[in-house]
Amino acid sequence: MERLACIGILVGDFVVKPVTEMPEMGKLTLVDTTELHIGGCASNTGIDAKRLGADVAVIGKTGKDALGDFVTSTLAKEGIETTGIKREDSITTSGTAVLVHPDGERSFIHSFGANSKFSSNDVDYSYLQGFKIVHVAGIFLMPLLEGEDLLTLCRKVKSSGRVLSLDTAWDSRGHWFAAIKDSLPFVDYFFTSFEEAKMLSGKNSPEDMAEFLLEAGAKNICLKMGEKGAFIMNKRERKFFPAVKVDVVDSTGAGDAYVAGFLVGLLKGYNFLQCGHLANLVGAQAVTAVGATTGIKSWDALVSFARKHNVELP
Repeated sequence: MERLACIGILVGDFVVKPVTEMPEMGKLTLVDTTELHIGGCASNTGIDAKRLGADVAVIGKTGKDALGDFVTSTLAKEGIETTGIKREDSITTSGTAVLVHPDGERSFIHSFGANSKFSSNDVDYSYLQGFKIVHVAGIFLMPLLEGEDLLTLCRKVKSSGRVLSLDTAWDSRGHWFAAIKDSLPFVDYFFTSFEEAKMLSGKNSPEDMAEFLLEAGAKNICLKMGEKGAFIMNKRERKFFPAVKVDVVDSTGAGDAYVAGFLVGLLKGYNFLQCGHLANLVGAQAVTAVGATTGIKSWDALVSFARKHNVELP
């Protein structure tokens, strides 16, 4: 299988479950579990893709701190190349407190940390020559990698003949479409959630959202719709995939797993609809365990999961 480079946010996730109420100031609320996991779109997608059989490198930035050690060592233990990760001692590694509610939905308290210092200048473009797909994950959580800087990265990646994909995150600063519009004509596959697509496009239906993003220049649109499933669309094809019925334990990282499934499909030579089908299945498997990447074990485990739920692989 050809190689995948995941560029973007690297995070340490402190997962707390289940959160039924927030404590008043100075008081304490008990939960069943607290766990430290690696997080961030780039690391989550990279780990899931690696476990599904891809050859993966992760590129990003951490601090020279204990959390940064945890992130880089965890990636290395997964067999992921980490030479593209830059570490700085002037800033802390990005961290997120993930508050998992009883129904599996999540709330987040996030620190940009080292991700706030990552830009196109931190990427070795000659290194990217060895990869078929370059995936940029966590747009809107890397403040320097927006506008002109994101455009610079996209131009350089596409000029080298790589397949380029982008995945968004929630934009708490409200820049949205203006931050990415000039880069979209260079994007082969654009991944976003339903709520993020609504903010980007101002539209209310998946079809209208996708049409807006296609008109803006992206070649293929993939909308992650949580418990409703997923919708993919390009100029020739469109398809809605209903969610696979599973017992939801934790939806943390499900969107990143969806992306990993889609990109692995591309690396396997699957067509657009087959990639969408695979992505939907991988996203469903991800919610069956606590943690952003815990639910994805291996390709063989995915095959067993599909059989258990009477879903055929592409």
